[in-house]
Amino acid sequence: MSKKLISCGLDIGTSKVSVCIGTISDGNIDILGLGKSVCNGVRKGVIVDVEETVTAISTALEEAERMCDCQVDSVVVGVGGSHIESTISRGVIAVSKNDGEISEADAMRVIDAARAVPNQPNREVLHVIPKTFTVDGQPGISDPVGMSGIRLEVDTNVISGSLAAIKNVSRCASQAGLAISDMVFSPLATAKIMLSKQQKEIGVILIDIGAGTTSYVVFEEGDLVHSGVLAIGSAHITNDIAIGLRTNINLAELIKIKYGYASPEKIDDKEEINLSTFDKTETGTASVKYIAEIIEARLNEIFVLIRDELREINREGMLPAGVVLTGGGAKLEGMAEMVKDILRLPTQIGKPILPLTGVVDNLNDPVYATSAGLMTWGIESGSVAAPKKMSAPELGGVVNKVKDAFKHFLP
Repeated sequence: MSKKLISCGLDIGTSKVSVCIGTISDGNIDILGLGKSVCNGVRKGVIVDVEETVTAISTALEEAERMCDCQVDSVVVGVGGSHIESTISRGVIAVSKNDGEISEADAMRVIDAARAVPNQPNREVLHVIPKTFTVDGQPGISDPVGMSGIRLEVDTNVISGSLAAIKNVSRCASQAGLAISDMVFSPLATAKIMLSKQQKEIGVILIDIGAGTTSYVVFEEGDLVHSGVLAIGSAHITNDIAIGLRTNINLAELIKIKYGYASPEKIDDKEEINLSTFDKTETGTASVKYIAEIIEARLNEIFVLIRDELREINREGMLPAGVVLTGGGAKLEGMAEMVKDILRLPTQIGKPILPLTGVVDNLNDPVYATSAGLMTWGIESGSVAAPKKMSAPELGGVVNKVKDAFKHFLP
């Protein structure tokens, strides 16, 4: 009997680092270990303090390894931040075979041709996501392999990031004793476990509300239509509350978590909280409705910006599967109702749609969504390894590179 291979997902966020270790067991994804740690070395999704970030990675990794009683030395790491850009690119090649049959090598070549877009020297391509192929002027082809033609074209989404920011991610992982087996734009990995095939087919937007950034991906007909990152997150709400109540950041965060609500019209005008119950050095009271008004103002800014992005791509109010919210910021009460009103789309808080076993109760906490998605990405792409205390089994067969590239972005 072959021994299990494990995959590890590493999510380096603005306020926390989370790690998820898992494997495949009886056809299900088995979550073996989860770990998280406070991180003070990241601003708006970009690493600004390597030492702080390395410490946070090591702490989260140690917690996850202790839970599953094994060690890992490679990870699939998520990349985010406002430096991420998504552009449309087209690749064109001549079919190589004399008989005109399109091979897998041709499909790979045309995708590589789309990657070679005029780019700034300080950027690195993370993904070249094929949308549709065109064979001799016939568009809308999802898989051209085996067809006949002379000219092969592909339309792709190219997702790239700042070279410096990506190198800092690599440096932090390396100093924490980890090799990077793959780098993934974080919301794409989150979509792996949060979005179903049907949702991606009929049209859906996944919105990940982190501490320093809010990122989103839009799918339709199984393809990635649009993606982006806003340099605003739930930490901005905390800052607003601290300013509005003239109190410290730690107290503002506690108030947001315990009393935060996104819709002030549902709060009683007379409801107040005594600040001294949180911090003995504080005096006076605060109106819960006023806190909700502060939260509503910042959330309104975030989701109006996303609405404008949907308008740009002609998808405003036009995604039947609606909105799926995830990330730590999605835990605010009343969030779904507010988003539904602003974006005019059905809205829900995301939950894993894949069959999961193991320590799955913790996955109900949205802060683990991205690291679990990265772990799943690693399993599906073959970025797996044996735990150090186990011998590596032989892998049977060779992964079809072209089909793997397609499967990553198709439901």
